[in-house]
Amino acid sequence: MDTEDNVINELLAEISGLITQYPKAIERRAAQIQASGKDPELVDKLVKAADTMRDSGNLYLTWAKHYAALADGNTDASSDEDETEDFDV
Repeated sequence: MDTEDNVINELLAEISGLITQYPKAIERRAAQIQASGKDPELVDKLVKAADTMRDSGNLYLTWAKHYAALADGNTDASSDEDETEDFDV
């Protein structure tokens, strides 16, 4: 069971990193498009998409941490932590 716990925790760390990186990558792409002077509407859409992905990623990560704690045997896996700090919100 320890091996599976390690896998879950490793995947949780990987998910957390990717969820954090993804909106930042979209914002960088929006900045590139804006700097090139092309398609301001696309820039606005991408900025909004980054915000949406950051918010939904926060929600997804909160649930992932909850289920990882349950899988680790923590039956009181509810969390009052504010996960928004993980996403620079």
